[in-house]
Amino acid sequence: MKSIAVSAEEMRRRMARFKDLKSYQYQNESAAGIPTEVLEKIAAHRVYPLMVPEGYKGRSAQAPIKGAPGVVLSIAECPPGDGPAMHIHEQTIENFFCLSGRFDIAWGDPGEEQSVTLDPLDFVSVPPGVLRRFTNVHPTDTGRLLVIIHVQTQEQSDRIAYAPSLREEIHQKHGQKTVDALDRIGIRFDAGRPS
Repeated sequence: MKSIAVSAEEMRRRMARFKDLKSYQYQNESAAGIPTEVLEKIAAHRVYPLMVPEGYKGRSAQAPIKGAPGVVLSIAECPPGDGPAMHIHEQTIENFFCLSGRFDIAWGDPGEEQSVTLDPLDFVSVPPGVLRRFTNVHPTDTGRLLVIIHVQTQEQSDRIAYAPSLREEIHQKHGQKTVDALDRIGIRFDAGRPS
């Protein structure tokens, strides 16, 4: 096979420098009017999208690199004790590779929760439909996870569900407009087993 010539400009479009990344909290506040405070409440302190499929719909859509279908890459950055609320990725596999810090990865319904701790360079893969969260448990250092979302469907998106009580809290403080904006980026509030 002959190699393909790629210009420096083409390679620059396929590169993301951490110092230049904008968090999806910032991106979604600018583009969708979702307050950073809301996204920090439901997600990691900062999530930096790196790469999404071309035409991807969702909270990481403004990632600097547009790649092939099926893979969404981001870096979750959490100070000690920080992480997202319990949530379910409805149709995607969520994979965590610990870059720095120490992270408890917890899964399961309330009262049935289990967890594992990741040290730097440890990896875990959580299947779709499982209630989960991650928390940086390092006592002093900000931690970073490489988050790899494996989209398994034709629809290139990543719907997430949180507890209905979180919706009510957001609605009370930020109004229906914010709840509707969250819905447009694939965030729902119907997580949990049916009663």
